[in-house]
Amino acid sequence: MSANPSPASSGVDLSDGPAHDDVMFRRRASILVVDDEAGIRNFLQRALAKQYGLVEVAESAEAAEELRRRCHFDLLIVDIRLPGRSGLEWVEDLRQRGSNSDVIFITAYAEINSTISALRFGASDFILKPFRLEQILTSIERCLQRRLLQQENSTLRRQVDDFVDRIYDVDGMIGQSAVMHRMGRVIQQVAPTPSSVLIQGETGTGKELAASAIHRNSGRTGPFVPVNCVAISPDLFESELFGHTKGAFTGAHQSREGLFSVANGGTLFLDEISEMPPPLQAKLLRALESRRVRPVGADREVPVDVRLIAATNQNLVDVVRRGMFREDLFFRLNVVTLQLPPLRERVEDIPELVRFFCDMLASELGRASVQISDQDMRRLQAYAWPGNVRELKNVIERALLLGQLPWDSLVPPTPGAETAVASPAPGSDVGLKLTLEQVEKQHMLRVLAATGGNKSEAARRLGVSRKTMERKLRSWQLESQE
Repeated sequence: MSANPSPASSGVDLSDGPAHDDVMFRRRASILVVDDEAGIRNFLQRALAKQYGLVEVAESAEAAEELRRRCHFDLLIVDIRLPGRSGLEWVEDLRQRGSNSDVIFITAYAEINSTISALRFGASDFILKPFRLEQILTSIERCLQRRLLQQENSTLRRQVDDFVDRIYDVDGMIGQSAVMHRMGRVIQQVAPTPSSVLIQGETGTGKELAASAIHRNSGRTGPFVPVNCVAISPDLFESELFGHTKGAFTGAHQSREGLFSVANGGTLFLDEISEMPPPLQAKLLRALESRRVRPVGADREVPVDVRLIAATNQNLVDVVRRGMFREDLFFRLNVVTLQLPPLRERVEDIPELVRFFCDMLASELGRASVQISDQDMRRLQAYAWPGNVRELKNVIERALLLGQLPWDSLVPPTPGAETAVASPAPGSDVGLKLTLEQVEKQHMLRVLAATGGNKSEAARRLGVSRKTMERKLRSWQLESQE
């Protein structure tokens, strides 16, 4: 072995070591030095302990193994030639046992075989003795920066996964209200089956999101193919769904797969199915029952394995009664029906939705998130949201772009209208579907918003005590316990 390096001979001021972006990570880093020369062990322990959180030393692989049993080390600095078991043999054994600690090998012998072996065992660096302290410090910093980057990437992947899960969890949408929990349980029960599903709900309630959640939890290996029936020309509907052969009609210069074939093995989602042309409804019914489709211009049918999910913002029973939708197709689709609630019927989910959209859109737009006060949140909860979750998302996006909530797009246009902002249209049975508690909650929130969050004035208008109002708000989880 060569002479031991020393602080004097290295001429290095420890404060001049390579800087690391994350000082706290450096201070938490743990390092194990394994060398049979006491001078090198003592020197490195003194030098490294000034910058790193934990520095231990060992004179042999056996002693190092004892330390490893008691403590995890981010980095190992190992002499290749050790008494008894060599450093290479010890590190090889560690790798076989799944250790992912970074390793810097040090040696006084520049042997090509040792170098190759060190690289094969995943050495981060290979330093010859005698070395200068800055060599060791630079190598350590490279290792720790790489480890920090790996941790940050891993954290980012988890955050992305969590972000996706929040959008596409088993429930298919965000919300902790009782109605959303019930919806989640139904999706869990329905998803693994091959049955058709009919999703009904107002515009913007998240019908495609629910359909996508069903597909992802179905175990089907094919793609999820969404189709908006309103966006397809009636003349092209059959070709779009079932495909066509070359020359089947004017402009058919080549054969083309239909959406049924594209979704083979997966799920076909037909949104706004009530707008499907009546002549095509019979062909869709035949395709669902026979599990075969015939491309336009073809002589033979093609087998397909497609699960169908349909959605509409209309009451399909009424559409059938008006003669605009085939009754037999309705019965074929209506194996399981999901009725998505409008946002006004789950106002307790609005704070969570607001936070989610703030985080998501701030990241997408590169803008700072907006701060929403309790009073503003109550005003958001009191609004009727005719466009449902989609409208709420658009409002939050405008808020991020403008730096404040765009109340001008939410404030009722006429005086006093704030107390009726969510009133159903004349003749509508929407209000009849609400429970007494839901009606009470909506009315109390509207009055509270109309008074600018003044609980005393809102209680006076409602004819109840302020304590009663606060108790109600707490029971609806709209106000924290004091």
